[in-house]
Amino acid sequence: MQREMPALLAGLIAGMEPARLTMSHAPGKWSVCEILAHLAEDELTTTWRYRQMIESPGVALAGFDQELWAKLGDYRSWTPQDGLEMFRLLREANLRMLEGLTPEQWECYGNHAERGRITVRSLAQHMAGHDCNHLDQIRRILGKS
Repeated sequence: MQREMPALLAGLIAGMEPARLTMSHAPGKWSVCEILAHLAEDELTTTWRYRQMIESPGVALAGFDQELWAKLGDYRSWTPQDGLEMFRLLREANLRMLEGLTPEQWECYGNHAERGRITVRSLAQHMAGHDCNHLDQIRRILGKS
């Protein structure tokens, strides 16, 4: 799932009118563009978390307020292409790193503020589920269920 996600997203937004991607579908809900920015920045935090767990097993992993990050990062000002490209590059870097892990490194862990003990393996699985959630969300928004 993780390897396919950038191409799946690119296929969903290809040829779409920019206004359709930047318009919120409901009050207080993110647009497709904002979801892409969120995916990019969440991948950034995941990059850090994987490496911290491997470098310092047992490390404390803070949660983050995604609404505050959206505000601080001004997700509404992003282009869909910028969000997708940042996500793609970070995802590719993470996949390269994951492919080279030893069995022991997959089991390195951190203590997440909201989820408790989480291993590199379980974080990778969580991110695949996160991908599915947002992919389905974008499909619904664009009427491509």
